Amino acid sequence: MRHFLTILGHEVRMLLVNASTYLAAVVFLFVMGFIFTFLLESYSEAARETSPAYDFFRLFLWFAVFIIVPLTTMKCFSEERRLGTLETLLTTPVSTTEVVLGKYFAAYFIYLLLWGSTAGLFYLLHHFAPDPRLLDRGTLIGGYVYIAVSGLLFVAVGVFASALARNQAVALVLAFAMLFILILGTKLSLDLPFLQIEALRPAREMLDYAQVFQHLDDFSRGIIDTRHLFFYFTGTALTLILTVLGIEARLLHN
Repeated sequence: MRHFLTILGHEVRMLLVNASTYLAAVVFLFVMGFIFTFLLESYSEAARETSPAYDFFRLFLWFAVFIIVPLTTMKCFSEERRLGTLETLLTTPVSTTEVVLGKYFAAYFIYLLLWGSTAGLFYLLHHFAPDPRLLDRGTLIGGYVYIAVSGLLFVAVGVFASALARNQAVALVLAFAMLFILILGTKLSLDLPFLQIEALRPAREMLDYAQVFQHLDDFSRGIIDTRHLFFYFTGTALTLILTVLGIEARLLHN
């Protein structure tokens, strides 16, 4: 892993000068600012049992993930393959694992950087409306911890999608589809009639275990379940392993 930090630094610099990164940042911050304003207006009109932070994460985190991850990961490998530079890169004394991890952690860094910028919204809320009922610190901390943990898997899925595609647009659509299945597909599938059969109970339990909405609820309430951590850590490791194997298989095929 001698070249990992070199690749990581290079990828971070490339992302910071990439137009798609700034497009994702502008769209993300605009949408999050608009959503936050809407939430505060709704709280000013009627009292609610939950804090703005809870609704902010619970209702709109997924929309933000669908924006950030595909836009920041779509060029990881698809552009390298399109230009034919991936094969050249891997002929140097750099392992496929180092390349994958370098690109992955660079995208994950940008992911955390964009989400970290939303902390400014809650700082403004605390500064101009110092009402403890509006700022639940436990929910706020739990929400950001969940973003950091779940982001490991979400970004890995985006990198994997980029490794499968030769075109940025295809990588973007593929990452969006995979994230949709992971986040919403597992939830919607539980309502399918055939899954109510007793013989399929283990499959139903597995889908229930993968409910990311439930994971966020637990984190927001200060419940750090090791099963949730195991799900994201193992899912991330498995996805990155598949990415490495997929790239090596394509190189052997070529």
